[in-house]
Amino acid sequence: MTTHRPTGRDEAAAQRPPRGTAFLLAQVGAHAAARFAERISELGLIPAEVGILRMIAARPGRSQRSLAEELGVVPSRIVALVDRLEGKGLLARARNPTDRRNHALQLTAEGGAVMARMRGLAAAHEDEICAALDDAQRAHLSSLLAAIAAQQGLTPGVHPGYQQPPPT
Repeated sequence: MTTHRPTGRDEAAAQRPPRGTAFLLAQVGAHAAARFAERISELGLIPAEVGILRMIAARPGRSQRSLAEELGVVPSRIVALVDRLEGKGLLARARNPTDRRNHALQLTAEGGAVMARMRGLAAAHEDEICAALDDAQRAHLSSLLAAIAAQQGLTPGVHPGYQQPPPT
């Protein structure tokens, strides 16, 4: 049985970092997600909760079912997130007057205040992550990433992390 001994060229190739665009997207994406989670931890929230609050702020009165459908997750995942946010006093459920089987979700006054703080944190996060780019480069990168996301069939504004189970 012969064993393969790496040549100097093989060792050099093994030591080089990956250079592909997909790897760089994953590397920057993982870094950005981790930094965002750190940044919003001061609000006592996780990214999935911020996303739910953002979606409710954009469409007050929407149902848990509509959130689940838009995010592509089972309704029980949304129920768990909504329960946590309601427990924190950031949103409220009310019976939908036109369909009593559904709850209409609304931000509370505290939820609105948290979203106002969140906007500032998100802007600072964006500025930090894109600090190496000028305005034109940021706009170009954004359009390129939007094209990739569309070609891959990703739902605009929906993070794929919603399919992960919530922290316990």
